[in-house]
Amino acid sequence: MIRRILAAPLLLGALVAVPSAAEVYTPPPPATVVVAFDRESIRPLIVEGLANKETGRPVEANDPVRIASISKLIMALTALRLMDEGKVDLDRDVSDYLGWNLRSPHHPDAPVTLAHLLSHRAGLSDKAGYVIPLGEGLEAKLADPAAWRDTGPPGEAAFEYANLGSPLVATTLEAASGERYDRLVERLVFAPLGVKACLNWIGCDAEMQARKVTLYRHTGEVAADGADRLSPACTIPVAEGQACDLSNYVPGTNASIFSPQGGVRIGMVDLAKIGQALISWRDERLLATETFKRLAKSAFFGETGAQELFCHYGLGLQAIEMGVIDCNDALFGRGPWLGHPGEAYGLLSGLWVDGEGKQGFVYFTTQNPPPEGGEDTGNFTPREKALMAQALGMVEKP
Repeated sequence: MIRRILAAPLLLGALVAVPSAAEVYTPPPPATVVVAFDRESIRPLIVEGLANKETGRPVEANDPVRIASISKLIMALTALRLMDEGKVDLDRDVSDYLGWNLRSPHHPDAPVTLAHLLSHRAGLSDKAGYVIPLGEGLEAKLADPAAWRDTGPPGEAAFEYANLGSPLVATTLEAASGERYDRLVERLVFAPLGVKACLNWIGCDAEMQARKVTLYRHTGEVAADGADRLSPACTIPVAEGQACDLSNYVPGTNASIFSPQGGVRIGMVDLAKIGQALISWRDERLLATETFKRLAKSAFFGETGAQELFCHYGLGLQAIEMGVIDCNDALFGRGPWLGHPGEAYGLLSGLWVDGEGKQGFVYFTTQNPPPEGGEDTGNFTPREKALMAQALGMVEKP
């Protein structure tokens, strides 16, 4: 009897014993992928964390992820490719393509062009919102005075990063070509580079959807692309009472449904192929030589007057680390670099090529707290800078 009484505390102690330091559970790091590339090669450097916490599946280097605002660079490349085909003019009034008169209520006589929209100098504002669901019209959204601000006429308006410009660009490209925006991007950018990607999961097959990266907020809850937000669920914004059906969609009416401002799903290895096309511009893999020169010049010489991250922004392409004293755009510690950042739903991402055209990096990392000023307003975070420092160290090893 005494032996049993003495054994009980020992057993209880074993059940509640504090594990040793080696046994303490350490949660997996946020899903993070960093890929380096040059003209000839693509090299995954950092691949860690879980693509999905519920299944415990580790992330892989080319798992598709929502890349946020890097989608705007892909949109710009689509517009420039369509320009090379002679179907669109970046400096023409977009009203000529849309079939209705687009004007700022503050400057009713000033035309708005694709160049103004791509460079965020059209005078648009996101205060009216920028998601226009299927069944509603883009024209009605742009008729809202809250969609505009009075800081100068289009082209001269003070720079303001406005997501609303992207649905307008994409819809203009549809109207000019007669093709749906997602199909335009596939034909003009993805297919020529051998890239597997899609917008809002439209066109991504079941195998790609099975490999998707779920985005989590820093607090742990699902922010985007959970299992219940993929097919057969509707993956596009739809107005109440409207069927989730694109069979009757008319190109040139509302390309907001494809989320051109942030909705591209693509893996980092495939995204690196787009970076390679920028590095290899002399080979004209994607753009005519003069077209690429206009794109690059727009970023290098695109003084926005911004005091924070966006100091040099052109036609959907940004230059960072140009040595501007008042600019807070340091990521690598030396520059310049050309590309585009992304931030949304707890994800930070980037596509950057060095100014000499020798190398580049693409990356994403998840579970990040939102910037204090809201989406697309923050500067590069300590986590991003640490990742790029690690990546540079890995590629520069002898």
